[in-house]
Amino acid sequence: MTTQSKTDDSIPAFPPPRSAVCPFAPSPELTALADHGPVTRVRSWGGSTPWAVTGHAEQKELLADPRLSADFAAPNFPSPIDPRYSHGGATDLSFVGMDDPEHLRLRRMISGAFTIKRVEVMRPAVQRITDDFIDRMLAGPNPADLVQCLALPLPSLVISEMLGVPYEDHEFFQRNSKVLVSATATGEERGAAHTALADYLHDLVAQKTAEPGDDLISKLGAQVRSGELTAREAATMGVLLLLGGHETTANMISLGTLTLLQHPEQLEMIRDAEDPQVVVNAVEELLRYLSIVHLGRRRTALEDIEIAGYTIPAGDGVILLGELANRDPEVFAEPDRLDITRNARRHQAFGGGTHHCVGQPLARLELQVVYPTLFRRIPTLRAAVPLQDVKFKYDAVIYGLHELPVTW
Repeated sequence: MTTQSKTDDSIPAFPPPRSAVCPFAPSPELTALADHGPVTRVRSWGGSTPWAVTGHAEQKELLADPRLSADFAAPNFPSPIDPRYSHGGATDLSFVGMDDPEHLRLRRMISGAFTIKRVEVMRPAVQRITDDFIDRMLAGPNPADLVQCLALPLPSLVISEMLGVPYEDHEFFQRNSKVLVSATATGEERGAAHTALADYLHDLVAQKTAEPGDDLISKLGAQVRSGELTAREAATMGVLLLLGGHETTANMISLGTLTLLQHPEQLEMIRDAEDPQVVVNAVEELLRYLSIVHLGRRRTALEDIEIAGYTIPAGDGVILLGELANRDPEVFAEPDRLDITRNARRHQAFGGGTHHCVGQPLARLELQVVYPTLFRRIPTLRAAVPLQDVKFKYDAVIYGLHELPVTW
């Protein structure tokens, strides 16, 4: 086994910028990391040299390995944000940054609400919400910004109703969420945004504890009342659910729509599909192809770990690059080609192991509803600006679009 000793000059810099030449794919510099092998050192913030894992099989194995810690506070944890920008409590996102058994204890308190069976019951409501927003878009100005008219408000309203968060506060939580996923906001800005959201959820949990309703925040309030959760734990869990419940799906809706507009023959297959499995497969392929988690999943090795002929020493940082796993030619034939007819379910868009995304059934449902509905309701939908003028989120840790002008 080797620990891959290299000089600083020979270690690739990370993260490389996305390429405007092909904004739907990882940059050539990032893709080139795979040429070093499925596991390689990279040079990250402040000169640190964590391990980048590029291979699909290696990532699947490591995501399930309890010897990798997700604890944000662990020494040498490879922050997804330049440390100059990451202080101020902005990484306090409940169980995402914890290890078992504490991670599992908190996760179990909300995971029941996101089972496939329970989420599927929401399909008619998600369909109604989607149609309502499309109605408003059609009644408004043309061209329109799809991000503001549909992609952002749809998941925001869905998660608000699920949590019991008043939707009239959506501008407040969208504004602060945007700061939290920014890669360039200052530490003070990120800290202030997190504090604002945590204080908001703390007050809402207290309100729901006193006057419970039929929503997830009320259930968290009941767990506070029974002593299973502290008020702070419930509030930070609420921040995580609110942030994760709209920010990622909103970016997938807009970025996926633009991608399909660039592939009209595949758009037509979704629009005209009578078999719902066609849409299910299309969503999985878009999740694989786009991989909106921009800077990898971060871990720290608790023990020496042998993988792919290398030894990752205890204490070293590890970055699992899902966007490269999802384009691993050993798993996906012609991985740089969008093909909604392929079986893409082995993608790692939602991570893996005990830290896989708890909200993935809801994200899948929303995407399965919105894409065919949008293209059937507006069959002449097209981008209102050239691709080179679309504003991509090169400045965020969740990749997507700042805006998408469309016309019909």
